Amino acid sequence: MTEQLSAKDWLDQGLKTLARSGFTALKAEPLAKAMGVSRGSFYWHFADIGAYHAAILKHWREVAAERVIAELEAVPKGDDALALLLRRAFSARLALERAVRTWATVEPAVRAAVQEVDQRRLGYIETMLRQAGFPENVARGRAQILYWAFIGFALSDQPLSKPRQQAALDGLLQLAKR
Repeated sequence: MTEQLSAKDWLDQGLKTLARSGFTALKAEPLAKAMGVSRGSFYWHFADIGAYHAAILKHWREVAAERVIAELEAVPKGDDALALLLRRAFSARLALERAVRTWATVEPAVRAAVQEVDQRRLGYIETMLRQAGFPENVARGRAQILYWAFIGFALSDQPLSKPRQQAALDGLLQLAKR
């Protein structure tokens, strides 16, 4: 790589590495080697590996929650944003989601970040359901069920066939709309 790398370049590479190889691969030397640069480039942007890990978690939140919510907020009013969210969530490649949640089982700071993202996502789904006309208690319960379904899907080691996945998605959409 001949251009100077930005912190975002390192963070994007970190998310790719995390999804592909897990949290134990988030080290300066292997990341630098994968990017074709020296470790000095890493330390130019991050004080140490702990600072990098904190930045990775912040970047993950941006990618996995805030950008998704921003895109849904931009959906025209007549479109069904909840259906779009569910289709997107249940058709996505979720290796990064699994990797972050695995990391959270051994690192308290990561666990806290995952809990924050969970609350952000869950709150947004609840808001969508309330805006669709559901009473607060119904919206809260359905949002929780939808989110649990997503977490189960994300952590599942046995992917569903396309027809079974579509049937499950159709069932979730029915639940969300009744």
